[in-house]
Amino acid sequence: MLRLVLAVGLLSLGASCGASETDNYPESVEEASTLPAAPPASNARLVVSADVDTTDVNAETLDTFRQILADASTDQVADRSYGEIVQWVGEQLIGRPYVAGMLDAPDEETLVVDLTGFDCVLYVENVLAMASMIALGQTDYATYAANVQTMRYRDGELAYCSRLHYFSDWIRDNERRGAVQDVTASVGGEPFEKEIRFMTENRDAYRQLADDSAYACVVDMEAGLAGAELFYVPQNRIAEVYDTLQPGDVIATATSIGGLDVTHTGFVHKTSENTGFMHASLSSDAVKVSDDLEAYVQGISSQIGIVIARPVDPRG
Repeated sequence: MLRLVLAVGLLSLGASCGASETDNYPESVEEASTLPAAPPASNARLVVSADVDTTDVNAETLDTFRQILADASTDQVADRSYGEIVQWVGEQLIGRPYVAGMLDAPDEETLVVDLTGFDCVLYVENVLAMASMIALGQTDYATYAANVQTMRYRDGELAYCSRLHYFSDWIRDNERRGAVQDVTASVGGEPFEKEIRFMTENRDAYRQLADDSAYACVVDMEAGLAGAELFYVPQNRIAEVYDTLQPGDVIATATSIGGLDVTHTGFVHKTSENTGFMHASLSSDAVKVSDDLEAYVQGISSQIGIVIARPVDPRG
């Protein structure tokens, strides 16, 4: 999120997007801390919000939304495998700017749906929301916005404490609804022992947690994550699992930062030559593809491996 050096009392705000990246993968790079992200826990595949009004949508977002759907129709993208659809949508947004703190900019919790810029988690959510629409032949903006809301807020409730602030919780919640499948263990991942408590241990970094009721809610949320089984593929073994990764798989980078599960998110980007990482990059200030996933992860000392969530084809 914010470009800050990780130190005691110096923390970033927002979703899990804090590690900085470079194209050259040096031995050491500036590190930034991060936070978690936000989706919902509904048993329904989609929470349709009847009050979505496109008059409140910025023109560039609406134009981008319509253009992507039009291009998908022209290119018959819906005929592809679901992972390929996800990758195609992600490619349409390459070059869009990295923007930190978008969810926390409004004074009150608001459904932020914006295709003009992204942090790493918002990029993942918007791509998946649009990919689902293309696969199902849907075209209305209200459905797209509802897809985003369903991924971001537990039970679809638009409230700060209902955001899925930790990305491992985001994966777990979306897996429970049948939207993704955590395949980390099945591809050879190892147990990832982590106590998730970053938000409450760094209360001053979150303006919303100045409110005691919000803080108490997050305390309860973190307590609910205790004992949850986590797995990761260590950074020196990532290339070993390349053959098991699919285009469009969601990648989250496991971190050594205390109390935090992951620091960055994006997608597997598969070509005939490379298994890369497509993500909203803080250091490049834009959505980009890093050519080699393992090299990218190894280039940031606090990234100790990856967690893999496979989007589930909504076509069944």
